[in-house]
Amino acid sequence: MARTTHFTHDELERAEKLRDEATTVAEFRIALSVLLMADGRSAEQTAELLGTSRSTIFRNCATVRNKEDAHSKGSWGGRRRFSLTIEEERKFLADWESEATTGGVISVPPIHAALVKLIEHDTPPSTTYRMLARHGWRKVQPDTKHHKSDPLIQDEWKKNSRKWWRPPV
Repeated sequence: MARTTHFTHDELERAEKLRDEATTVAEFRIALSVLLMADGRSAEQTAELLGTSRSTIFRNCATVRNKEDAHSKGSWGGRRRFSLTIEEERKFLADWESEATTGGVISVPPIHAALVKLIEHDTPPSTTYRMLARHGWRKVQPDTKHHKSDPLIQDEWKKNSRKWWRPPV
């Protein structure tokens, strides 16, 4: 049996006002979620009409019911699935930071292995890369110039080398 939702007169007025003053599609959908449900449609039917999920319909109804401003609601967003909090990540990376600041070469595989050991379950390497990016770590390229290169010898070789390329006949 479908879950029925009842709305007060004030909630319906708020939804109608929001529908009439909507400036974004999201605000319009929030208002229509309430109005279509109040019209007797089920959450599944309303979700199909609006192109959203059933849970979004109930969340939209709660937005109107709780008198939340749809303008300032923003996106649902949030970091729901994580193994470590931001503070725990910061503490974990502090051990590696001392090695990095003294000029040591740090690669991701040892950091990833330490992270897996800390959280006690396997995790993809992308988790480690995202954590490093979240805390402002970046990849630093080593100097690409060979330590024995001499610009004068290179210029001399360019001037006096044999031309191997020949134009097509």
